[in-house]
Amino acid sequence: MDLQEQYLRELKMLFWENSLNPDEYQLERLAHFSNLIAQKNTKLNLISRKDVVKIVENHVFLSSLIAEFLPHKISRFLDIGTGGGLPGIPLAITRPVMRGVLVDSTTKKIDAVKDFINKLKLNNVVAENSRVESEEFKAKYADNFDLVVSRATVPLIILFRYSLPLLKEKGYIAAVKGGDLMDEFKTAELKYKAHIKKSTLFELSYKPTNTRNEKGKKLILIEINK
Repeated sequence: MDLQEQYLRELKMLFWENSLNPDEYQLERLAHFSNLIAQKNTKLNLISRKDVVKIVENHVFLSSLIAEFLPHKISRFLDIGTGGGLPGIPLAITRPVMRGVLVDSTTKKIDAVKDFINKLKLNNVVAENSRVESEEFKAKYADNFDLVVSRATVPLIILFRYSLPLLKEKGYIAAVKGGDLMDEFKTAELKYKAHIKKSTLFELSYKPTNTRNEKGKKLILIEINK
């Protein structure tokens, strides 16, 4: 069995165990993406080397799982600090009606993501080598997105600062992290309370290996009014 076939089996098991039903084409694309990252990771550190054996569970499936907690009305999203295309590419595969921009300041990583997008034939996302806090990026994408998503990149208070100029009048910030997210949220709330309409914390637990969220990953979804 080649690696891509193994990844496909892992994905099918995880989705099935958790009563999620992406179509076969989406599963094949996610398996292909897993394989692309694993191959590229031998030359470029997109994910931790020791984590490659768990690439499906810890990265691709987890990024897909986020889609289950996002409002369906979202049409445009921004993935800040996408690294190897996580969570942006799995979100684009599992929620094909959403269009996204995947941004990272590391040129080699964005070159890899552009290659992945091309090989996966994804037409609903683009990758950009930029800093979201730059005046150029803010001018290009001001008031543009329904959702800003980020996976363990910066503290929430910084994510707020990056996100507000880029979100529409009403939008969402979604952050995936380990550790005590509520402490980070309280710090951000002190400064940005006027913009926060609602916040919800989700435990990213799943069967069969993380039923009580032993891995400690959480998603905080914050509804924003500018």
